[in-house]
Amino acid sequence: MMKLEGGVFTFGAGGYGQLGHNSASHEVNPRKVFELMGNIVTQIACGRQHTLAFVPSSGRIYSFGLGGNGQLGIGSTSNKKSPSMVKGNWLTHEDYVRRLPEANGCYCVKRIYSGGDQSFAHYFTIQNCLPPDDFRKCNCSRKIWTLDEALIRRWLNYSSGRLPPEIVNEIDKVFSSAASLNGSFLSTSNNDHYRTSSKFSGVDMNVARLLLNKLMDPSQPQIAQQVAASLEKNLIPRLTSSPPDIECLRLYLTLPECPLMTETNNFRSLAIPFAKAIVSLDKAPLKVLENWWSLLEPTLYMRIVQLYKDVVVHLLKLPNNRIPPAEQWIFYTFLNTAFGVLEILHRVNEKAAQIISYDKFYIHEVQDFVDIRKDYFNWFQQQASGMDVNHGLYEIADPPVTICTYPFVFDAQAKTTLLQTDAVMQMQEAVDNANRQNISSWFHPIVESVDTCLILIVRRDNIVGDAMEVLRKTKNIDYKKPMRVIFVGEEAVDAGGVRKEFFLLVMRELLDPKYGMFRYYKKSRLIWFSDQTFEDIDLFHLIGVVCGLAIYNFTIIELKFPLALYKKLLQKKPSLEDLKELKPVVGRSMQRLLDYTEDDIEETFCLYFTITVDHFGTIEDRELIPNGAETPVNKKNRQEYVDAYVDYIFNESVAALFSAFSAGFHKVCGGKVLELFQPNELQAMVIGNTVYDWKELEKSTEYKGEYWAEHPTIKMFWEVFHKLPLEKKKQFLLFLTGSDRIPILGMKSLKLVIQPTGGGDQFLPVAHTCFNLLDLPKYSHKETLRSKLIQAIDHYEGFSLV
Repeated sequence: MMKLEGGVFTFGAGGYGQLGHNSASHEVNPRKVFELMGNIVTQIACGRQHTLAFVPSSGRIYSFGLGGNGQLGIGSTSNKKSPSMVKGNWLTHEDYVRRLPEANGCYCVKRIYSGGDQSFAHYFTIQNCLPPDDFRKCNCSRKIWTLDEALIRRWLNYSSGRLPPEIVNEIDKVFSSAASLNGSFLSTSNNDHYRTSSKFSGVDMNVARLLLNKLMDPSQPQIAQQVAASLEKNLIPRLTSSPPDIECLRLYLTLPECPLMTETNNFRSLAIPFAKAIVSLDKAPLKVLENWWSLLEPTLYMRIVQLYKDVVVHLLKLPNNRIPPAEQWIFYTFLNTAFGVLEILHRVNEKAAQIISYDKFYIHEVQDFVDIRKDYFNWFQQQASGMDVNHGLYEIADPPVTICTYPFVFDAQAKTTLLQTDAVMQMQEAVDNANRQNISSWFHPIVESVDTCLILIVRRDNIVGDAMEVLRKTKNIDYKKPMRVIFVGEEAVDAGGVRKEFFLLVMRELLDPKYGMFRYYKKSRLIWFSDQTFEDIDLFHLIGVVCGLAIYNFTIIELKFPLALYKKLLQKKPSLEDLKELKPVVGRSMQRLLDYTEDDIEETFCLYFTITVDHFGTIEDRELIPNGAETPVNKKNRQEYVDAYVDYIFNESVAALFSAFSAGFHKVCGGKVLELFQPNELQAMVIGNTVYDWKELEKSTEYKGEYWAEHPTIKMFWEVFHKLPLEKKKQFLLFLTGSDRIPILGMKSLKLVIQPTGGGDQFLPVAHTCFNLLDLPKYSHKETLRSKLIQAIDHYEGFSLV
């Protein structure tokens, strides 16, 4: 191996001294031939067990290794373990030219060669006296075909129609050869491609994209057809799982930039086989490719992700009844392969701290083509039985592909469906266990009978005390049962609506700042744990249980916490942005500190690593780090100060309180499915959102009896409703559903139902919150309807029989 600077490195078998290290030992790593140091070597030639080196500055040839047949040219048949000068009247090129024409008997070497046990030197004649060849310089006539702008321009210059045979042959040579593609689109700035490593590909991705797009000219479809044929038949099938060199991985970066890959009709012939080559790479080359991917610009990275998202959607759209049974396993293999590439890309994205946003991996169409509930059930059974159908051998099974194995493709709505499915399965298991215990109690008196539901009997005037008393006595296993609430003195049977109101009232009470457990921040209108509470830690645990029960029982609750709460529940670290949300003024001050460009931070801000707190009326300074009171904040440590401040607010000061809350929360609804959520998604699922689409509400509403969308009473109702102010509309939602917020699944998931009822103008509309059902009398006038509707929604609390 020869360096640009003229140094020589050898490695491999050295039994005859052919490595030139003055020994007969083998070398597993490149080692410099020190005996040639001080000389600039421009040519090397390797025989079977001997080596030649040419030094143009002296015109001499050096040889070493096996010499049994005289192949070293040193006048003997002995072996040489270090470079020895080949005998001969050698001249440098300059001396040779200067002596002409009296240079007879002297030789200027043009090129050296080594055979099996032979050596050759090609020398110049008087008529042809060019400088000796320099192996360090690229000989364009000996280069492999590579794709460049000149070549593309020549191909495109041919008029549309049938391509000449020579052009077809050139296209096939380039796109059938991994070496040609790996040698294309190289970064030419300062010869950067010579620095190719696991951290640098040496490829100019912008050039690759531009040239490949230019080549796929729509006016020249025959070129695209030939490129596709060469890729499909020759290149992709020959890609190996263990490429011989790191540079052989370059085409894995550039090929997805080819527009042919993104065409739907090429998914099966190009994109999927290429994906198979990616997932089949051995661990070492795959790690290199992952490193290169992690350094891509977001737009380039997104292009690869989008490609295989499109492939997945394309496959899912295929109706199963059109796939012959004999080909089903091929379909499942294709689907798993596409998901496999997305899985690798997602892993790279997470390690690189999100090159693109996590939601860019979401495939929103999944729910349109896959029964998420059934898929989760099948995945759950596979996990329980220890099966791994997606990462092992592909067998025909039902179903051999479970999308839940690749949860990163699920959007918030799909995750919510999964969580609800998981809750229903756990509830059913808890009910089944209770039923079995009850049956056993018939035959074994020592076995106690149990309720199949978690029943809370509470009084409205002591709702917190009654609820906490029941929950304190409840066993962990009972939290998994369906929940029923009974208000003392009220007749309603809980089919969902009573439970909704219970959570609304109990959370309103528990989170009220008057209890001192939570601190209210006026600027943000949010609450956070108070480190000055006198309440027992156990109460925070029970509040966590209540929040978990609300999610577990599919009920939206009002939690005025910042996003930081949901981050912490999902083991994610709060940041300065969370401080800005909770304490806007302080957060902005911290940002100004970080953005300050001058060097006089100590004099300007006069800050130390302390935080001022009000401790039961006494102002105290607490240190954020050891000796914080003596550590001034400066330009060098200001980020550390901000991080410590944020950590104190969200972690250190409330560690025990949050730990108890989190333990109670996860006791009810913790698990693998919850871990799939992002903090903002979990927040939207817990408290709903305020993205109101009133037209969608009207569109998704169903009707019973004689009512239908064009019925005069219904038309009158919607005319009145749409003219109500926003607060009254939200109050209507609260009246009808038990919450004024929208589930994460959207307005249409409310599934309102309106049915006719008798009584006419004298009666109010009645809401059955258990079923989101509205009894709407047939009013004679619009004003009467408006008056009765407002009167009803202004008095929504309490349950009685209709």
